[in-house]
Amino acid sequence: MVQSRSSSKVKIDLIPMQIPEALPGVALAFTGAESLDVTTGQSLLLRPGHKSEMIVQVQNLTKNPLQLDLKVKGEFPASWCQIGTEGSEVPPKGTMQAVLYFQVPVTFFEDHSAIIPGQKDTLDLNFRCSVHLHLDLGTEQIIETSDEFNICIRPWSTYMEFLPLLYREVDFIGRFMNIFEQAYQPAIDSFNSMWANLDALTAPQALLPFLAHWVGWQFDSVWELPQQRRLIRRAVELYRWRGTRKGLRLYLHLYTGLPLDEDIQNENDKHISITEPFGNGFILNEAELGNAVLGGGQAYHFVVRLRPKESNTIHEALIRRIIEQEKPAFCTYELSIENPP
Repeated sequence: MVQSRSSSKVKIDLIPMQIPEALPGVALAFTGAESLDVTTGQSLLLRPGHKSEMIVQVQNLTKNPLQLDLKVKGEFPASWCQIGTEGSEVPPKGTMQAVLYFQVPVTFFEDHSAIIPGQKDTLDLNFRCSVHLHLDLGTEQIIETSDEFNICIRPWSTYMEFLPLLYREVDFIGRFMNIFEQAYQPAIDSFNSMWANLDALTAPQALLPFLAHWVGWQFDSVWELPQQRRLIRRAVELYRWRGTRKGLRLYLHLYTGLPLDEDIQNENDKHISITEPFGNGFILNEAELGNAVLGGGQAYHFVVRLRPKESNTIHEALIRRIIEQEKPAFCTYELSIENPP
């Protein structure tokens, strides 16, 4: 909808880019209520924190160029509106466009300082304003004023989309439904994201002790936060493989961040290598003096070798603590951390 006003000098057209779906008082006007303040004229919808635009087209009706200065006057703070123009001169019989950028603070509804005790008991949602053109005709200066238009501040509401079109035309219903949306929607959104609170990788830090207790994991402040998250998330898997090579390798992988190297066949080439020094046993006809080992090696013994990419990034005491916790009680081990040169 375009709102126009003409004079002998200029023609002013107002084109809002965001139009309210419902206007205050319009639906009640059909009831025949007397002395009802029905909003008239052009209206622009404003959402707190979002920009809305009103286009102003000025047409020069004279045969001479016009120098003009455009201003907006209304009962709202001047900081809400910024003016963008293509220049200050309108050629003869030509047109010029200007854009009024309106933006309401995002905390408009939460900022109770807008209500002055003793003077105002309600928060204004509708404001009337107009465009004033200061024209320089060379010999005289005149002021042309556009028709008044309204700016209606409304919160963003999605609940109105579930109502029939007839109810969307009533402004009061839209504001009334927004009360329920503000009250219940946060609870609904929390249910939609509840999975993130139950995942140790995405849960808030304050919930980690609860998640650790949930899976029977001892929450230790010695571990760094990313390590704690990985260990809590896979605690049940660590319980399942405790006492095995796979379980120990997984635990060391979660702590150090070293790759598992499951695609590497040779155990000695992996970043986390766990080997058992077993030989051929006691063979008489092939044994040589100096290399024959009775029993083929030390029973229930294994060697752990870690190959980090950077030096001094692994806490040896914590590694030994992990191995002591995960290995069978009758096993012995050796630990070697091969730092790069």
